[in-house]
Amino acid sequence: MYLPRAFAENDLAALDALLARDSFVTLVTVREGEPMVSHLPVLYARDGERIELRGHWARPNPQSGHAGAALAIVHGPHAYVSPGWYPDKEAAARVPTWNYAVAHLHGQLHTYDDEAALAQLVDELSRRHEAAVGGDWRFEPEVEAQRRQLRGIVGFRFEVERATLKFKFNQNHPVANREAVAQRLDALDDARSHEVAALVRSYLPDA
Repeated sequence: MYLPRAFAENDLAALDALLARDSFVTLVTVREGEPMVSHLPVLYARDGERIELRGHWARPNPQSGHAGAALAIVHGPHAYVSPGWYPDKEAAARVPTWNYAVAHLHGQLHTYDDEAALAQLVDELSRRHEAAVGGDWRFEPEVEAQRRQLRGIVGFRFEVERATLKFKFNQNHPVANREAVAQRLDALDDARSHEVAALVRSYLPDA
């Protein structure tokens, strides 16, 4: 990932926030020169520098046979920024840009199809996401019809070896430009733009 120094984020708490906001990742592997991509919900855990993702594929997904080196992409909020918002737009000949947060996690995939481990994974995933929508569905491994469904998935554990975070929020601009961008984003009727406005402000010198 192209990462100018101004946009490099080194605090892993920022990664915590990204995955708390949206734990649906893009998982990329390569076999025989061909990239394979899946889009998957994951469970995230971090203990200091140790980072782990857990999730599963449908068994027919070709990526379920992959192990070893992989890349997980974590997507954060993003928004278009008009050059017309900058106070110095004419003097500095400003151009359009896009503000965004993203993380690239490089590491090793380990797969498994042990029934007990898959049951625990599905239970944890469903509890987390049911709670988020006010639901009460629970995976019941003692119910044969539900337990049979585990045969249709393959679990994975992704051990992260390197995390690269890019938080691009006009840090390379004068403070007046950054404040103006935050104000204009806040004025839009769009929750995602409001998220970006808050992040622009979080990188202001006195934030």
